[in-house]
Amino acid sequence: MAKRVAVIGAGCSGLTAIKCCLDENLEPFCFERTDELGGLWNFTEKVREDQGCVMRSTVINTSKEMMCFSDFPIPKEFPNYMHNTQVWRYFKMYADAFSLQKHIQYNKEIISVKKSSDYEQTGKWDLQIRDHKTRTEETKIFDAVIVCTGHHASKNVPYFTGQEDFQGKILHSHDYKDCIGYAGKRIVVIGVGNSGGDVAVELSRVGQVFLSTRRGTWIINRIADNGIPGDFQVGTRFFNTIRHSLPEQTLSNSFQKQLNKRFDHELYSLMPKHSVFAQHPTVNDDMPNRIATGSLKIKADVKRFTKTGVEFVDGTVEDDIDVIILATGYIFGFPFIDKSVIDVKKNKIKMFKYMFPPDLPKQTLVVIGCFQPIGAIMPLAELQCRLSARVFKGICSLPSKYEMWADIGKKEANMAARYVESQRHTIQVDYIDFMDELADLVGCRPAIGRLLLTDPKLGLKCYFGPTTPYQYRLMGPGTWSGAREAIMTQTYRMEYPFKTRPLPAGTQKQSSYRLLTLLVLVVFIAVFYQVFF
Repeated sequence: MAKRVAVIGAGCSGLTAIKCCLDENLEPFCFERTDELGGLWNFTEKVREDQGCVMRSTVINTSKEMMCFSDFPIPKEFPNYMHNTQVWRYFKMYADAFSLQKHIQYNKEIISVKKSSDYEQTGKWDLQIRDHKTRTEETKIFDAVIVCTGHHASKNVPYFTGQEDFQGKILHSHDYKDCIGYAGKRIVVIGVGNSGGDVAVELSRVGQVFLSTRRGTWIINRIADNGIPGDFQVGTRFFNTIRHSLPEQTLSNSFQKQLNKRFDHELYSLMPKHSVFAQHPTVNDDMPNRIATGSLKIKADVKRFTKTGVEFVDGTVEDDIDVIILATGYIFGFPFIDKSVIDVKKNKIKMFKYMFPPDLPKQTLVVIGCFQPIGAIMPLAELQCRLSARVFKGICSLPSKYEMWADIGKKEANMAARYVESQRHTIQVDYIDFMDELADLVGCRPAIGRLLLTDPKLGLKCYFGPTTPYQYRLMGPGTWSGAREAIMTQTYRMEYPFKTRPLPAGTQKQSSYRLLTLLVLVVFIAVFYQVFF
């Protein structure tokens, strides 16, 4: 009899969790408390407490080839950086292609997850479920639980001196939908992360915006040299090898110099003390242009609120402020799970590979997507789900409890050494490294050396080209017959949406990306020569 697996949430992680359970002949039951799939990417006009949601204008920060599920490429016609409606449409296509919808129960909220009375023998869990339509509650028993609720739910709302006296409007970026109603307003946005940057840029087109930052930040573009998506260009195993081989300061200085070529971060008052690799990147294509118009001004950290404005720590004051928007992030946690199982303190969570509570005697409960990647989250969540399903089925073993704790400690130490201390930097992972860590446990990590010998063309693509999710379907459990073709045609799909008109006769037809790859190879050979010889 197939094991019954409860999947909590039908966002991007929940959808792939359902599919991975089906792939391993497990029986998934997905509970979604809203009336639609998509999670964070299901835009709604209405603000829902403790339910993350993108802004109306949100465009994803990762390109389509790097963010897709590993056996379901995003159509070539879709733009490289998709609007939230297109991301949601892709999730719907994924759900339809693999018949996932029939496993989802909507308007069902999980109130509690507790160990069954026989958990020590069976590893089973009791789930208390509330039906939002019938207003009834029931308890059901499952062999395993996959938690896919994400970490963009509960708002982090700090207190500022004088906040209760401010006569204007204060809201969290979670509650911001669009710029309607803000025309002509004077607005302070607090926080220069991705949400704060997006809100500030959008509102600066209709009003005067002051963007407050505690430390400053490095601003990264979606599009890199020659118009190629940045993650597609640098998210390669070759670049990753360079990153681990060269001193971090050398790479940091080089990258910062490149970023300052676009605009001088010091001149634009954004320059932080920390290096570009010491914080989660802020991706924003428009911020320097908005600063240049004067409609967006960078300010220091907030000292206090006044009745009509904000005083900053450098002594400056902005008065006649209509709105203050707190882009101060989220506090994540799992209130429906007993703290003896998972306890989150100051956004710090102690789980093996950010998913397995190490002290559980039976590894039948996992959390998916509770990490912040330098890159796309969807393929990483998918690999976590592939691993979970195999562990639940009993065909994949985890290290001992002591080894898991050692891995957790190592990750915490590395994070503390690399990043500036912040509640934002507690669950950071690097895309390729974490993909490979998970793939090692699943048994699907691509053997690049073997590929270079047996299929040189594919091997070169996998090493020098972008580390797209298809690489993790080439070998081991869960192989997909279309993986090789997907890798060999990924540049075509990347370039396709740009080709919207025929070019004049005689125009260079060779891929700009292939030329760029050759140039990058030459440059790094030169760098290696200088460093090591």
